[in-house]
Amino acid sequence: MPAFDASDGVRIAWREEGEGRPILLVHGFASNARVNWFSTSWTSALTEAGYRIIAPDLRGHGDSGKPHDTASYGIERLARDQGELLDHLGLGAVVTMGYSLGGRIAAHLAVMAPERVSALIIGGLGDQLIKGFPKAGAVADALRAESDADVTDPVAQGFRTFAGQTGGDLLALAACMEAGRANLTGEDLNGLSMPVLIAVGEEDEVAGDPQKLAAAIPGAELALIPRRDHMRAVGDKVHKKAVLEFLGRLARG
Repeated sequence: MPAFDASDGVRIAWREEGEGRPILLVHGFASNARVNWFSTSWTSALTEAGYRIIAPDLRGHGDSGKPHDTASYGIERLARDQGELLDHLGLGAVVTMGYSLGGRIAAHLAVMAPERVSALIIGGLGDQLIKGFPKAGAVADALRAESDADVTDPVAQGFRTFAGQTGGDLLALAACMEAGRANLTGEDLNGLSMPVLIAVGEEDEVAGDPQKLAAAIPGAELALIPRRDHMRAVGDKVHKKAVLEFLGRLARG
């Protein structure tokens, strides 16, 4: 994978595929670009629709640098990495799509630097973006636990299990979880002027209320993915259909 050094020296790796209009894909917590976007056929769906995929591994994840100190993370730092990647590639405003933590990062980038985000797609995230993730401390503790037997919270255990499946660095992920959960306010979201799509599984118990998030963003569209929870909604065909139709409307103006 190609890589560059972010402004604080942490290596950021990314994957690219396709030609055409660029779209930045920001993966979820404990995942990576390959698992979140390539293994779920998102990349083939988007390249066939005429997009150039730019899919970074977040710091602490995949092939990017994995510092263990919380000071190396924070949601603004994670969002700034995305802007610096666009700078590195010589790109201006792009469609930005994120899932779960990636949706949080994409939304923060849209608030911090709206000139970089021509359209925003938030997947797997509802009003948790405003209220916060109540299990963050439990998940960080689970990632630092000596063994699975030391973890009693089922949500935290699910994240620990997923991190093991993706080959994650548990200490880096714990630092990311502790530092990377800053929230946006209703005022922040009300100021967004680019087209926005929110896509969340109907059975997602992690995301928070997607309808409340959509109501907080002027003109936001909402797509609910039937019979899908947080993990199963990622690559669902209804999810892809909603995103491709949204992108198609943007392309037609």
